[in-house]
Amino acid sequence: MSRLTSLTLASALLSLLGCAGSPPPLSAPLQSGAIERCKVSSESEIAALFERWNRALKTGEPAQVLANYAPDSVLLPTLSKLPRLTPEAKVDYFEHFLHDRPSGKIDSRSIQLGCNMAVDIGLYTFTFAKTGAVAHARFTYTYVWDGQQWLISSHHSSLLPDK
Repeated sequence: MSRLTSLTLASALLSLLGCAGSPPPLSAPLQSGAIERCKVSSESEIAALFERWNRALKTGEPAQVLANYAPDSVLLPTLSKLPRLTPEAKVDYFEHFLHDRPSGKIDSRSIQLGCNMAVDIGLYTFTFAKTGAVAHARFTYTYVWDGQQWLISSHHSSLLPDK
């Protein structure tokens, strides 16, 4: 494929994602100085967000993990049947989850990029240092760009079924 064709395709893709050309008219929240343009990202930048979250797990501090989540985010956790909709509910979950010193490893993933948002979907494995237990699970992280950093807007994780 020629360089011109590659650039044309890349430009068309960015236009479709809303990250090229003229920005859309600013809505009221954006006029106040919030997010004004699309954050250009890459798969490697989004993949690094899991590593940031995993490093926070390894601190053993629920507040460090919570710092990765947007204030109005939704957590549907791996080892709890309760949706965690508030910061306090997320801290409660992580206080219990972190007790066994988990560490996650991505087994497979697919990353999708958009305008000020991204999705990371796949399979991961948690190893719990305190007990030696292993949990294989599916995950979906959705991320939003808040104008300064990427934050988790929703996180769903469920144990893999036996079949």
